[in-house]
Amino acid sequence: MADLQDELHATTEVGELDRAEAEFEPDVIELEDERGLAVVDAGPEGDEGDARPKGDEGDEGDEEEAADDPLVRAHALLAAHPVADGYSGLPWALRHLPWYDLELGESTIDTDVPRLREGHVAALFWSLHLPEGLVGERAVGATLEQLDLVRTVVEAHPEGLRMAHSAAQVTDARNCGRVAVLLGPAGAAALDDSLGILRALHSLGLRVLTLSGASWAGKNGLTRFGEEVVREANRIGVLVDLSGASDATVRRALTISKSPVVCTRSAARDLRPHPANLPDDVLVELGITKGLCLVPLTAEQTGPSVRDVADHLDHVRALAGPECVGLSGTYDSGAAHPQDLSDASGYPRLVAELLGRGWSESDLALLTWGNVQRVLRSADFMARAARSRREPSTAKIAEMDG
Repeated sequence: MADLQDELHATTEVGELDRAEAEFEPDVIELEDERGLAVVDAGPEGDEGDARPKGDEGDEGDEEEAADDPLVRAHALLAAHPVADGYSGLPWALRHLPWYDLELGESTIDTDVPRLREGHVAALFWSLHLPEGLVGERAVGATLEQLDLVRTVVEAHPEGLRMAHSAAQVTDARNCGRVAVLLGPAGAAALDDSLGILRALHSLGLRVLTLSGASWAGKNGLTRFGEEVVREANRIGVLVDLSGASDATVRRALTISKSPVVCTRSAARDLRPHPANLPDDVLVELGITKGLCLVPLTAEQTGPSVRDVADHLDHVRALAGPECVGLSGTYDSGAAHPQDLSDASGYPRLVAELLGRGWSESDLALLTWGNVQRVLRSADFMARAARSRREPSTAKIAEMDG
């Protein structure tokens, strides 16, 4: 028994035990501090430890990989520079629904508040265009009904939508977490050849007028009364829309308009020969006059894929300049859309494609948000200047065009 005790005492010498523990001691010891961080200690001969979240051993590499993902970068960019969408056919589409809730989501249409938020859309132009064949008093009445519908819809969805009539109000709506709704474009038929009706529609919130579908804006260009419509639109701050107008009308309007013109649904005709798309010389002139070409996300005008849409955006930017190109979803208009861009939530995929093509953040910020804000501000500035020099026009079509 004594021999056994001697053996036990011999194996428990303090110095030998310490040396044995040191041989198996890990080089790095992690202790959790009161903040839930792992304090890293390199041991008695190591440097001072640092603190990092527990379980982060491979997170740094994951974060770098995520930062290089174009879709992740697209979401981050759009969070700072959201989309101002130049055209939505939602008002007419809603007329055919017995019931809807845009804040909860509505699968029967392309646009609702959840998908607008997913797509980082912060402003949207709601079209007041009418089906072909409506003219005169019927066109005026149908336009007023759509305008009333838009106001009713926005008031019924206060947590998601807010009416806006200026660039400042658009920014305010965005800062409050709402999607700004702007009225327009409306068709020329809505005026019933009356400048007084144009002013009345503007007082109700109209911001964009399309120069097509009227006798004074036809294949031969603008008549004398048509030119007066452009001047009066400039005076009150209504943007002139040239999408769908004849080439002669487009060229004449570019010459006489003092405010920037917009093309709410136009791509590059050189890439796809659609009548509403613009030829290269017009795109160059649009850049010179600081107008805005809003490229539509439709298969008919731009092609069946995200890459096709990006090709048009590249082309317009190259000819008109980065300050003169924007986006037009054209959702709920009855048009077919490119793959992966079927509804308002698809904008991050398009921006990711452009990032992969080398678009800078500054150019993308102009594309999504800055250019629409610029033309809205320019229209308001030119209107204030024009109203100080020019009285409301009382011109009649019968007097000017005979």
